[in-house]
Amino acid sequence: MFMNKTLVILALALAAPMSFADPAPDFTALVAKTKDAVVSIEVESRVSAPSTINGFPPEIFEDFFGFPEPFGQQFEAPREQRILQGQGSGFIIDSDGYILTNAHVVEGAEKVRVQLNNNKEYNADVIGLDKRTDVALVKIQGDHLPVAKIGDSDQVQVGDWVLAIGSPFGFSHTATQGIVSAVARNLPSGDYVPFIQTDAAINPGNSGGPLFNSKGEVIAINSQIYSRSGAFNGLAFSIPINMAKNIADQLKDKGEVVRGWLGVRIQGLDQTLAESFGMEKPQGALVASVEENSPAAKAGIENGDVILQYNGKAVSKSADLPAYVASTPIGEKVEIKLLRDGKEETVKAEIGNLNDVSGDGKASASSRGLSLGTLENEDREALDYRGKGVRINGVKPGSAAEKSGLRAGDIIIAVGGKRVEDPKTAQRLLEKANSKRPVPLLIYRNGQNLYLALQP
Repeated sequence: MFMNKTLVILALALAAPMSFADPAPDFTALVAKTKDAVVSIEVESRVSAPSTINGFPPEIFEDFFGFPEPFGQQFEAPREQRILQGQGSGFIIDSDGYILTNAHVVEGAEKVRVQLNNNKEYNADVIGLDKRTDVALVKIQGDHLPVAKIGDSDQVQVGDWVLAIGSPFGFSHTATQGIVSAVARNLPSGDYVPFIQTDAAINPGNSGGPLFNSKGEVIAINSQIYSRSGAFNGLAFSIPINMAKNIADQLKDKGEVVRGWLGVRIQGLDQTLAESFGMEKPQGALVASVEENSPAAKAGIENGDVILQYNGKAVSKSADLPAYVASTPIGEKVEIKLLRDGKEETVKAEIGNLNDVSGDGKASASSRGLSLGTLENEDREALDYRGKGVRINGVKPGSAAEKSGLRAGDIIIAVGGKRVEDPKTAQRLLEKANSKRPVPLLIYRNGQNLYLALQP
C-alpha cells in the first residue's frame, strides 16, 4: 500500500510540470486559416554581359595570353542582354492588393508576377522598397483578395510557437513550424532591425513570406538565415511586423522612409574596454566620432562618451541605439544619459532627418513623388550599371512620378540635361525646374538609357 501511494505521488510530481507547458497549436487548422493570404512572387531582371568571342568569354584571353582580346585588340566586346529570374514569397496586407515582401526579392526587377494560393496570377508594381530594413511594398489589382491578419510583434516571447509559409525553391505554400529562439537579435546586415530568431525551416524562396503566431497572426517577415554551408541550419531571422508595417505605411503614403538622425558613429564595449572607462561591465554605446553640425554635436556629445540611455530607454548594447534613433520623429527633443570621465551626465538633442544627410553613401531625397537614394556599389552590381547617377528607391502611388512611368530601381542619370551624382543635387534641380512644365529625365533601366518626362 505504501509503495502504491509513493508511485501515485511520483506520477503526479512528474506530470505537474507538463500541465504548465504551452501545447502545440493545431497546425492543420492554422495552415488552412492562413495560407490563402500568402503569395508566391516571381521576378525577372535584365543584365548585360560580355558576348563570347569565337565561343570563348573575353576574360579567357587575358587569363591565358596576357591581353584582353585576340591579337591584342583593345576594344570592349559587345554586351548581350540576359534575363535573370528569381523567386520569393509575400503576403497580402489589405483588400486593395498591397503585398509585403523583402526588398532583396524585388530589387532591380523588370517584371514582378504574383501567384495566389488558387493559382491565379497577377502582374505587380513595386511601390517602394527600403534596403536598410529589407522591406518592400508591391501592389496587384484584384477583387475579393484574402488578407492576412496582422499581429503585434512586441508581444512575441521566446518559446512561442510559429508557422512559416512560403515558396522554398519554388514549392509554393510550403508550411514549416518551430519556436521563437530569440527576440531583438542584431545582425551585421541589419543595423535598424531587431530580428526575431526562429528555428522554423527557411530556404531560398521563403524570403518575404510571413511568420505566423499560434493565433494565425503575422508577427514577422522571413528575411534571412545564418549558415556557413548555404543550407538551413536552424537559424532563421525575421523582420518584426510592427516595424515592417510602419515602413510599408511610409512607402505607401510618402514614397520614402523617414528616419531620425543623431550623427554619431558608435561601437560596442568588451570587458576590458568597459573597465578602461571605469565601468564594471560592458553596456551602452561608445561614441567613436561625432559628425560636424549634427544633432549630437549641437547637444555637446563628444568622442569617448558612453551613451547609457536614450529618451528613457536603456541602451544595453551599441546595436540598440540605431533603431531607437531611427524611430524617433524628426524634430523631437530627446534626453540622452551618458557616461563621461566616470560621471553620468544628461544632454538634450533635437533629432534630425537622416534623409537630409549627404556624403555618407546613405542619403536620399524626394520630389514630385520620388524617393531618391545614393547609388551604392552593390546597386551597380545588381543593376549591371557602371556609371554615376541617383537611385529611385520608391515612387508614391498616384504621384506625378508614377504617372510619368518612373519605377523603383530606375537610375536617374540627368535632370533637365544636367548630370546628377547625389540625391541633393537631383532634388535641387527638380525644385528649380518650372513647376508647370515637365522635366526631362535621362534614366537607366534594364540595361538601356531612355528619357522620360516627369510631369508637374
